[in-house]
Amino acid sequence: MGLGKTVITLSAVLRLLYDYFTADRVLVIAPLRPAVDTWPPEIAKWAHLRGLSCAVAVGTAPQRMAALQQGADITIINVDNVEWLVNHYKQRWPFDMVVIDELSGFKSAGSRRFRAMKRVRKYIKRIVGLTGTPGDLIGLWSQIYLLDEGKALGRTLTGYREQYFRAAKYVHGRPVQWEPKSGAEAEIYKRLEGLCISMKTADYLQLPERLDIIRMVPLPNDAMAQYRQMERDMLLPYADGYIDAGSAAVLSNKLLQMTGGAAYDGDGNTVVLHRAKLDELQQLVDEANGQPLLVFYGYKHELERIQQQHPDAVEVRSPNAVERWNRGEIPMLLAHPASAGHGLNLQAGGSTAVWYSLPWSLELYQQACKRLHRMGQQHTVRIFHLVAKGTIDEHVLDVLSGKAKTQDGLLHALRARIEAI
Repeated sequence: MGLGKTVITLSAVLRLLYDYFTADRVLVIAPLRPAVDTWPPEIAKWAHLRGLSCAVAVGTAPQRMAALQQGADITIINVDNVEWLVNHYKQRWPFDMVVIDELSGFKSAGSRRFRAMKRVRKYIKRIVGLTGTPGDLIGLWSQIYLLDEGKALGRTLTGYREQYFRAAKYVHGRPVQWEPKSGAEAEIYKRLEGLCISMKTADYLQLPERLDIIRMVPLPNDAMAQYRQMERDMLLPYADGYIDAGSAAVLSNKLLQMTGGAAYDGDGNTVVLHRAKLDELQQLVDEANGQPLLVFYGYKHELERIQQQHPDAVEVRSPNAVERWNRGEIPMLLAHPASAGHGLNLQAGGSTAVWYSLPWSLELYQQACKRLHRMGQQHTVRIFHLVAKGTIDEHVLDVLSGKAKTQDGLLHALRARIEAI
């Protein structure tokens, strides 16, 4: 992450198009924000790339169609519209080269986007996948399949799992968790030699120091009592049963909402519980002394409550928010890690980030932190983590820091709490 994958790829595309004439029309598939705010500005930023024409096929269907009809060197589309694009062209697929930015977005072999790309893979002569966070070994299969159509890891996910993994847990007689067989990880990596290039930022760039700072936030006594009661009420029914991924997500989401100061009731209304993290965020604003803050939130009610307290805060999806942030015009930029966790260049606008609430996803966490700590950053990057003391926040932090030695830290943490209470 932050090593310049975008400009490297664009430089290669330029040569393939106009020096070697081995590519004719290029499609870039990216998450929405990078598709709009990273790829086109990157072409405009570098003098040697300004001869490339690009069209951004996002928005309404007529807007996407208008972009496709431009016949640009590079057409950029967001990942959620991949299925639409495949259905539109079918056998008339016009792109002989495809670049998938954040290839890890295709790690689910059952996803509609993967199945759509699989249908047109035979029409693509050259395909490139970019990611700083490829995910776990199981999720590698579908990503690699799009690159080589099954040559390295096999043509089916079932065959891949049978060869390299064994079932680690069963529910109702069906495997729900897998672990690699002895020596499988090394064998998988060996099969990827010549297909993948892995580069670490620290080996090639001298970046400013990054400081990870934990701010423990004690909850008020009444709010803590409410949290403990909710934790017991939600967890104890599973004491003699099994928590699956679906129920675990519901349980953890409710508890994480409460640590942030509010929660949704059964009718979808927001119930405010405390201001502990809001007050801590205000303290950070005061300490910043005018320096801008990038704040990551987890829930819509957190966004709304932060904006109520800080009316000058701007959500990253607002028009021209990224450009205004990088020009120093926004004192507080609010971002959900899922919408700003990949590809955005935010290092010019500030060097301090705040995690108002933490995600369970290590990929989202790492990607979001890299929005500031990347090439071009001139200052020490400070990453603050607001952690409600004695709550599920501490378990999330353990998972993200690698202290929880388990593939599924969420389930592990909840089961540990059941045993404790």
